[in-house]
Amino acid sequence: MSRRGEPIIGKYAWPAIGIAAVAVSIWLLFKELRGLSIDQLGESLAAISHTHWLLCVASAVLAYLALAGYDALALSYLKHRVNFVFITLTSFTTYALSHNLGASVLSGSIIRYRAYSSKSMSGLEIGQLIAFCSFTFALGTILLTGLVLTFEPSVGERFINLPATDTLRWVGILLLVGIAVYVYGSWKQFRPLTIGPVKIYYPQLRTVALQLLIGPLEIMGAAAIIYFALPEAGNPGYFVVLGIFLLSFSAALLSSAPGGLGVLELLFVNGLSEMRDADVLAALLVFRLLYLLIPLALSIAVVLVFERRRMREAA
Repeated sequence: MSRRGEPIIGKYAWPAIGIAAVAVSIWLLFKELRGLSIDQLGESLAAISHTHWLLCVASAVLAYLALAGYDALALSYLKHRVNFVFITLTSFTTYALSHNLGASVLSGSIIRYRAYSSKSMSGLEIGQLIAFCSFTFALGTILLTGLVLTFEPSVGERFINLPATDTLRWVGILLLVGIAVYVYGSWKQFRPLTIGPVKIYYPQLRTVALQLLIGPLEIMGAAAIIYFALPEAGNPGYFVVLGIFLLSFSAALLSSAPGGLGVLELLFVNGLSEMRDADVLAALLVFRLLYLLIPLALSIAVVLVFERRRMREAA
């Protein structure tokens, strides 16, 4: 037992699982790519046209604007008015750091608390905001997964060697039914869920509609970075790339690996087996550059400016 009575196994289980997931993924990825040379990777990167680079950048901007929409929508639900520039910078910094550091709920919570507490929000309200944003992301993931499995169930067969098209289509339909139940509950304003001192009310129908727009938009923008960075030859299409991204990104988040290191690459290389490994890896490098590394560098600058300003105000 630890000093606070928490079992040592429980305390270290998730970090150990995350490290193990990264190690296994990198080992399997090495086995897949041991014949790949740096020159091949360089050729694949050089083959991406200027137009497609611009489309990749536009997709990254779209994804981060949608992430700012998460916070803006949550603040509207909590009836708090905050300047949209402040919301955008806070959201950008939160997600840029959490995507790269792993343990996104914890690292994102620290940034949000530091930022929104300066706007007279209580810890409970900030906790509700974080829960609302996480739920919006989950809604977007469920909606897109339901659509992909319903209309393109063959995506699942890229990872399962058995034909399971009909089963996966029914899974997709059930996910869409779950979304419909949530919309119906909002329309009819079902009784709130009570958890201790907190009451969770169904959002208004307008808020739900915006959740179902903003949530998928962020994921679609992130997946589009990879899609536009891939060559046309052998490209299975955006819908398939989106389906593989949903699985890969979800697995990367569950692994708690910083930036989904190794997990994302392994699943994409196996999911796009009809394409050259060098082309797939080049597309993922572009994704990491535009969605992870550049935002990380910019977010560190934002944090430094914010903290310097707070120190001046305190002085």
